[in-house]
Amino acid sequence: MTTAAFTTTAALLLTACGGGDESSPEDIKGAGGGSPSASASSGAADVKRPDVSVPPDLKLVFDFEKPSDAGEAAALGDAANFIRALDHGIAQQDPNDPAYQFYSTGGAQKYAKSQIEAWVKDGWTVTGEDRYFNADIESVGQGDSTLVTFCRNQAKFYSKKVKTGKVNYTDENLDSYQKFSLLMSPSEASEAVWQARQIEVQGRVEECKG
Repeated sequence: MTTAAFTTTAALLLTACGGGDESSPEDIKGAGGGSPSASASSGAADVKRPDVSVPPDLKLVFDFEKPSDAGEAAALGDAANFIRALDHGIAQQDPNDPAYQFYSTGGAQKYAKSQIEAWVKDGWTVTGEDRYFNADIESVGQGDSTLVTFCRNQAKFYSKKVKTGKVNYTDENLDSYQKFSLLMSPSEASEAVWQARQIEVQGRVEECKG
């Protein structure tokens, strides 16, 4: 599979499913504590990473097992940080937020910008609980790229009007389940940081519901 095999598709629907009132994002299992901006990336202590925190009424759950391989752990950790950065940009109502630009490039960066723009244009922000699970990692081609895939359950993830605070509650259904595929590779600026280069999001994924 090559980068060209990926296409940018719609996800993070404006009528997002799900919502709760939990607190801060969770780190990958076994990745240790610390702030969300301190990813599982190996050797990243000297890299200044952007703030990817989200409001207290949004909980991001990454139910991933940390891979034993350092490269895979770094790719998975920064794939999670890309998702955090995307929600951070929506919460900040900033289509040019530096966080998603730090964790993405190419098609994935265009995708993140377009998603944030859509939320901001319609006056929505995010709330509730957004859960990601069943991660899988595999090498791509003969380079350093890695394909990271995982399921998403957005049944408790809701859209909320910025001006009024009104939450758009929706019921759980097959639309709540998606599958993400992220093509990850080390950043040109620092090998300690992995960036999403391309993203594909499949909707109504039955296998993620099970």
